Parts: sequence; structure tokens; C-alpha cells
Amino acid sequence: MMFRKLLSFDEAKQIIYRNFQPEPLGLEEVALLQAYERTLAGDVVAGLDVPSFSRSTVDGYAVKAEDTFEADENRFVTLNLCGTVNIGELPHVCVEHCTAAEIVTGAPIPRGADAVVMLEDTEKNGNTVEIHNAVARDENIMKIGSDVRKGSTILRKGQLLQAREIGVLAAVGLAKVNVYARPTVAVLSTGGEVTEPGKDLPPGRIYDINAYSLCAAVLESGGKPSYLGVFPDDKAELKKALKKALASADMVVTSGGVSVGPKDIMPQTVDSLGKPGVIVCGIAIKPGKPATIALVGGKLIFSFPGHPTSALLTFYLLARPILNALTGKRALHNSSIRAVAGMRMFPAKGRKTFVMVKLEQRKSDIRVAVPLETGQSGAITTLANADGFVEIAENQQFIDAGEEVLVQLFRTIC
Repeated sequence: MMFRKLLSFDEAKQIIYRNFQPEPLGLEEVALLQAYERTLAGDVVAGLDVPSFSRSTVDGYAVKAEDTFEADENRFVTLNLCGTVNIGELPHVCVEHCTAAEIVTGAPIPRGADAVVMLEDTEKNGNTVEIHNAVARDENIMKIGSDVRKGSTILRKGQLLQAREIGVLAAVGLAKVNVYARPTVAVLSTGGEVTEPGKDLPPGRIYDINAYSLCAAVLESGGKPSYLGVFPDDKAELKKALKKALASADMVVTSGGVSVGPKDIMPQTVDSLGKPGVIVCGIAIKPGKPATIALVGGKLIFSFPGHPTSALLTFYLLARPILNALTGKRALHNSSIRAVAGMRMFPAKGRKTFVMVKLEQRKSDIRVAVPLETGQSGAITTLANADGFVEIAENQQFIDAGEEVLVQLFRTIC
């Protein structure tokens, strides 16, 4: 019998990881432009120095620094021009004592030069240039290998590739990179009242919020969602759909049909698919109490409640860490921030409670966590408007207004 005994949140997590140890699914080589938000499958060692030549960081004149030492705002030094250095080509000039070569930003430093005088500190007169400000050796020069040294490890296995990391890979000339494979996650909804967006909405029905929000959550977690559609509360059809999902995906996520009503057939259905079947059925949390987790053929099936806030929050709490591990991401610590409670917060009796809050800045140095309306797990806007949540333990009586709280963030707060 399902839901005979609710597991604590910690017990549920322990059971999941006792039965399933998530490991990366494999690796693949992808083009650099397809590597965004992928996880690096190995350390990257630079095959060249960056820059690969010493170059000027300003427009001006390449010189021997010692030839400028007598120049100051009251006295200038005159040097003979020996040529010009263009960007994108090797210099054909050599800077000797008392000479200077005209140079632009990014151009290679010519032989003999060890500094560059900025253009605004000079005045050109025919074949000579007046230097009005002294420079030190290596001034206005980016030395060879000063950014990246050949043979150095520039990125580590498990790093998430975002704009900056992809720029680093491009800097050392890599057009492709090895990343961990993305797990495919089959997502389906259940319920005779659920209609796919884009279709006419008959009376008494609702659009399928959960499948779309859960697919987006899969993407955010590094997975590849596969939307299978909406299925009625029929055991035979549901079993057929779940078998198809298990055959085509690395993980399955469903919503709806997990409570105790006559049409809540999901726990019994997933349990019939194979051993060990259901490993978690009911967790002492709010929202998300009916959440059910099964393991079939070495693949996890997460069956979340039909209420949108419950479904998305329980995905965030239970499925996302598994997906992160399958994609090879390093263990992530949820971003959090200290705030004070905007009002008294009560937990559900005997259940760990996650209170959705919005952060407000009421004073320059104080953030206030304001609870969003309670009892609205069916309202997707509850989660959409939340900046994060405050966790209240099962045995805690309440959190008082003005008490310091730790807010687990859904997004970065500026």
C-alpha cells in the first residue's frame, strides 16, 4: 500500500542514492560554438603561449626605453623614425639606439625595442618623433605567454563552459572540445483535465503547465528534454507510455496522478514496470508530499505532484542534483543569502516546509524575505514570483518576523 509511511526528506535522499549512484553517461566531442553550458570532460592544457608574440597595448612608437629616460614634461627627446610595424604581420624593422618605429595596438614588438611610448606623448616631425614622456622597460607591452603559458592547465575537468571559458578555449586555438554527454529526460503529464498549449481549452480543463516548466528545468540542469505529451489516467496507456520513455531516455519525469485519489494511479503503474520499482512513495515535505521515485532497469522515474509549484520545487530538490551528476558537473552548492523574515512563517505539522519568498530591500543594508501566499501550490506564479525559499525543519514551531533566515536562491540576486 502506497503512502503508508512518509519518509523524511533526508531518508528519501538516502534511499535514492543508495539505489542509484549517478555517474556521467559518457563523453563527446563538440564544436566550440555548441559547447555553451556543457561540462568539460577533461583538463585542457594550452598548446601555445598566449599571446604567441610580444605585442603593443597602445598606438605609439616602439623604442629602447633608455633612449627616453631624459624626456619629461619640460624637455623632449628626439628619435629618428626607422619604419612602421603593422598589425597581423611580422616586423621588418629593427629598432636601434636613438630610433623609433611607428606601431599600432596589437602589432608585434620589433627587434631591438623594449617599450612603447603612447601616441599622445609624442609629436611627429617628418622623419623624427619628439618623445615628451619617459617609459620604463616593458611599458605598454604585453609579453609573450603573459596571459597563458604553453603547457599550463587552463581549464579543469568538470568546469561548466560559459562565455568566459569558451573564450579561453578559442584563445589557444581549439575548435572542438570534449564534454560529457547530455542525459535525455523523457517528460510526460497525466490527467484527463490537462490540455496541451496551442489547442482549444474546453470547459473544466487546464493547459499543461508542468511538462513545459519541467522541460525547461531539465535544460537548466544540463539535460536534454524529450516531451512525450499528455496521457489519460488509464493504467494500460500509461504503462505503454512509460515503457517507451524508459526505452528512449536516461531518466523519466512525470507529473500528476501521485496522490491518493481514485485516479492517482502513477505509483502502482511505475511499480509494475520492473524491479526494484518504487523506492520512495511519499515524503514528509510541503509542498511535494506525494512525490514518488522508482528505479526500473537502472533508470530513475521521478513522479511529481500535478500542482505546478509542487512539481517544479520537488524537481529542483530531488531530480536536479541527479541530473547535474549525470552531466559531470562538479557538486554544486545552492546559492544562498541571509535575510530577515518579513512575517511569521509556520511549517506544516510534521513536515519539512519550504516557504517561497520574495526578497525586498527595505533598508540599504537589510534584505527582507517576504513569504508568498501560502496554500497555492497549484499556482505557477507562486514559484515564478519567488526569489528563493526558506526551509523550516519538521520540529521547528515557527520562524518569527524579524528573525534571520537563510534563503536558498533560484536565481542570482543583484
